[in-house]
Amino acid sequence: MFGYIIVNKPEMKFREFDVYHGYYCGLCKKLKQHYGKFGQITLSYDMTFVLMVLTSLYEPETTRSKERCITHPFQKHDTRVNDITDYVAHMNILLTYYKCKDDWNDDRKLKQLVLEKILYHKSGFSRNFYREKWEKISHLLDELSKEEQKDNQDIDQMSGMFGQIMAEIMLYQDDEWKELLSRFGFFLGKFIYLMDAYEDIEDDLKNHNYNPLKQLYKKPEFEDIIHKILTMMMAECSKTFEQLPLIDDIDILRNVLYSGVWYRYEQVREKREKEKEENNV
Repeated sequence: MFGYIIVNKPEMKFREFDVYHGYYCGLCKKLKQHYGKFGQITLSYDMTFVLMVLTSLYEPETTRSKERCITHPFQKHDTRVNDITDYVAHMNILLTYYKCKDDWNDDRKLKQLVLEKILYHKSGFSRNFYREKWEKISHLLDELSKEEQKDNQDIDQMSGMFGQIMAEIMLYQDDEWKELLSRFGFFLGKFIYLMDAYEDIEDDLKNHNYNPLKQLYKKPEFEDIIHKILTMMMAECSKTFEQLPLIDDIDILRNVLYSGVWYRYEQVREKREKEKEENNV
């Protein structure tokens, strides 16, 4: 859905990437099982990371299998599935449903409206089984949408509202890890929200869409300020992450947090700097 919380593949061992890809494929499998092919197209790297963090923490029994799919029709690949995979699949749909709703309100993209209606129709079980979570996250997303309509430029408040949403998603169950998982999800969500705004700033200004960085973008030190803010978000996120008793796949998770999350940022920044240089020629 967002694609900011990803691995730095060149820095991974082949075995580590196979494990990561196994969870990714497992999530894809569950999305298809619960929501059909429309569920599969909502698959995201961000939620694969959430799945791996929760799996490492709670250590559920994970089933491994070798399977083919439409993306890999000629060769079987590793697939890893557990109870948390189902939970993350439902949360992935929840977020995608509201993202489609937001995109329709902003840009009137017909395909987003169609997908929104399809996902709502198919999410009956999720909305009932996770009723409290759906209602809580729905309320937060509605409040976020209202503030966006007001053109709220308070970066901390706006990113914090999405941070609360990710905090709720990280809370797989109410237990001793609740506080740490909530804090971890909060700063992860703030980072995702601000990265999304950072990447879309030019298009949003051009199309007169909401962006919380609109005022900040006017400042000559915009790039440096954003880098510092994003660094602070990930520093807090990483500090909390290291307090969780995670052992399984810890190197993969650290690859994402300390390296992978900056890959898309560097791409966007380099592209923007190159375009500015070309315009100044």
